[in-house]
Amino acid sequence: MNQSLRILLWDLDGTLVRGKRLGTFKDYTAPMLELVFGTAGCLRDLVVSGMTDLQIVEEALRGEGITREHIYLRRDELRRCYLEEMKRAVTTGAHVIEPIPGGREVLQAVHEHPRYASALLTGNIEPAAHFKVEVAGLAEFFTLPGAFGDESFDRRDLPASAARRINEYLGAELKPEQFIVIGDTPSDIACARHFGARVIAVATGRIHSAEDLRAGEPDALLPDLLDVDLVMETLAKL
Repeated sequence: MNQSLRILLWDLDGTLVRGKRLGTFKDYTAPMLELVFGTAGCLRDLVVSGMTDLQIVEEALRGEGITREHIYLRRDELRRCYLEEMKRAVTTGAHVIEPIPGGREVLQAVHEHPRYASALLTGNIEPAAHFKVEVAGLAEFFTLPGAFGDESFDRRDLPASAARRINEYLGAELKPEQFIVIGDTPSDIACARHFGARVIAVATGRIHSAEDLRAGEPDALLPDLLDVDLVMETLAKL
């Protein structure tokens, strides 16, 4: 496999898509938790940016005595109810999923470039992630397997999972440094470093400033995805 190949592991919320209104995530997650576990715990008080969905559930319900083991046992039901509540919110217009400005143009540019291929690396549970990219009109760019928030309570586990699947899919032995995580939170930077991947931080999220991201020492920091040429120039250096 070509050593110049770079696999771009894209975060989703805040990086490629976002809700039109801040906080709508909790509007459909709280009913899901109440359906599956009988309580939403302290969800309303949590700052969930950068967490995996399993981690969010654990943090929200810890005070209710609900353990990881309980969550794993209900994981299939959690996935089903989560997607149902999200689709209901989108269908009724309570939750509007928008593509981040410039995101589609960047995805198109890397899709057309032989050096790059894109995969999702997101804290969303897998069916929710696929639903969001479909609603945002970005699904066509993600043909490689990725890693998702129903796999682990720790986001740092996800790059290795994605790399294992992608190597198997491609019949390759790509090295960690051939993967580039692109995300809008310090957790994206941390998970890339844990695996040994490169990382581009983008200050497109609503929670973390460029200064917050710079403190994590990413390989590159971009203000947004609006300048396709700048994004491509940045990728070319990694």
